[in-house]
Amino acid sequence: MLNPGFHQIPRGMVATVVTHLEMTAPPAISTNHHEFAFHRHQRADLDWYRAFFRTVGEDWLWFSRLHLTDDALSAILHEPDYEVWTLRLAGQDVGLLEIDHRVAAACELAFFGLTPTMVGKGAGRAMMAHAIERAFSRSIDRFHVHTCTLDSPQALGFYTKAGFTATKQEIEIAPDPRLTGHLPRSAGAHIPVLE
Repeated sequence: MLNPGFHQIPRGMVATVVTHLEMTAPPAISTNHHEFAFHRHQRADLDWYRAFFRTVGEDWLWFSRLHLTDDALSAILHEPDYEVWTLRLAGQDVGLLEIDHRVAAACELAFFGLTPTMVGKGAGRAMMAHAIERAFSRSIDRFHVHTCTLDSPQALGFYTKAGFTATKQEIEIAPDPRLTGHLPRSAGAHIPVLE
């Protein structure tokens, strides 16, 4: 338990406030997004996946998947109860959506992000409608997601508007992926690198 006040972050690390959210029933949302298509990657190619994961998440310092070995990553992505989807526009992948049904009676929105050029064009709403539909296609008690202060400043408001409710917050401290070599130094320019 952290005491009130300031807490120094060790050099070479990044810290973020993580907010956990959930919904227990699907909200009434519009699914009229005909300009977009969805493609499920049943057994996602790992090289393609890592490259697209970086394309979507590099600005926000997404690093968790980049530390995994091929065996560890394929054990997640190729699991039948784990869904990897891309949002497509004119045949191009423009959004990444991962739905995790591996825990009984629950579903996690594991990853949700767009390529930088798609932000603000309705693609996020289309992806969220698809995510909610996929989550509640099974009998679940809760659909949950977490976001953090490394993510887009719009993320928390977007999830709340989509029908999620915040349930708890945590502080996460992790090695800076720009110093471990998992991401370039230019990634996440809004977060200082402290060597």
